[in-house]
Amino acid sequence: MIPKREFEYAPPDAPLEIIHHGQNLIVINKPSGLLSVPGKSEPDCAQSRLQEIIPNALTVHRLDMATSGLMVFAANPAAQRHLGLQFEKRMARKSYAARVWGDVRGDEGNIDLPLICDWPNRPLQKVCFETGKPATTKWEVTRRETGITRLALFPLTGRSHQLRVHCLEMGHPIIGDRLYAHEKAFKSANRLQLHAEYLSIRNPSGGAWLEFHAPAQF
Repeated sequence: MIPKREFEYAPPDAPLEIIHHGQNLIVINKPSGLLSVPGKSEPDCAQSRLQEIIPNALTVHRLDMATSGLMVFAANPAAQRHLGLQFEKRMARKSYAARVWGDVRGDEGNIDLPLICDWPNRPLQKVCFETGKPATTKWEVTRRETGITRLALFPLTGRSHQLRVHCLEMGHPIIGDRLYAHEKAFKSANRLQLHAEYLSIRNPSGGAWLEFHAPAQF
């Protein structure tokens, strides 16, 4: 049983890193520990910080607070609709870097386990074959360390906490994960070792594919 761990919202105060600012979209490299959008009592987030710099920036999708990496905003309402449909229809191509506990067997594979919110313990998610929504993740080993494996993760669906729960169900929780990792894995890093490092989406004007990279800093 994973213990409930104390948490205090203390987002990093470093300047927001803007990767791209075009006519239709803005891409940032969100730091770990910063909410994507305002919380119930926490107005400080990636959205509010970006809008201080680019007032017309509009949210398209979200990243978990603890996850770092590429996050897209729209520069106008028409682009927001176009980009939002790309994420909704799973047209956007994404990959994440993760460091997980233990030595993963094999070099690649698929995880196909349905997920649903664990309501008595929300925001935790859980596997449920009766009522869960389909969730699929591809994975590849990119490096092996002593007692830790580095993975490239490719979510083919977009369920809440999908990568974190799927890695846990493999028997290899992501290290630094306050919600799902056992004590040794949790204390092995000072943050969740999960980063959205690659994103490819279509430009709302013309439809050309745009690619963005932001290497993980762990």
